[in-house]
Amino acid sequence: EGPESFPPLRNEAAVRVLQGRMKGIQGHCNSCYMDAALFSLFSCTSVLDSMLFMPFPLCDRNVQGILRDEIVNPLRRTGFVRASSVMHLREQLTDKGQCSSFTNAEKDPEEFLTLIMQQILGIEPLLKLQSGGQKEHECYCYQIFMDKQEDLVVPDVQQLVERSFLSSDLKLVEIPSCFIIQMPRFGKEYKMFSKIIPSLELDITDLLLDSPRECCLCGDVATLECS
Repeated sequence: EGPESFPPLRNEAAVRVLQGRMKGIQGHCNSCYMDAALFSLFSCTSVLDSMLFMPFPLCDRNVQGILRDEIVNPLRRTGFVRASSVMHLREQLTDKGQCSSFTNAEKDPEEFLTLIMQQILGIEPLLKLQSGGQKEHECYCYQIFMDKQEDLVVPDVQQLVERSFLSSDLKLVEIPSCFIIQMPRFGKEYKMFSKIIPSLELDITDLLLDSPRECCLCGDVATLECS
């Protein structure tokens, strides 16, 4: 008999299970970067459930088991994960990683995702990006970088991704199986945006390299692109 699995929460079930006090992933000792990442990746979507079950080449089954049985399943079943369960995962990451401070320091979510996906589970990178016609590079998530935009007061994710790609002269080499996006983050002192509206769907047509698109003037297939 294989490991137990619970489907991600959808629609009314998500509201019923996740809304209210003592819901979500309990924070402790600078764990917010990991709590937010794990909640986003697993609470309401199954797109990365292979992380919980697949026997990847480098896969550490102990870490995979903690992730599945102590974090994702309780989150989907009861809507709550105790801080001790996340600490158990953090201790394992400290043992496996090059870094000794996963149990007490605040990290960048990308560092956590790269460690668990690449070094511990051995998953292929999810994104292929190309900047300014240079050699393509692979990664597991994309962090939005941009200068202050006076005309954007309460932006949505679609606007932020498009402007960030434009300012960095980036293109997606292919349609990603999963597109993990990290919002702009500037710590406690300064936040570029007080709120960001989640885009429930993301149109990546204009972000794809060599993707056929229509001319904005005549409607035929475009041959040139103006940034």
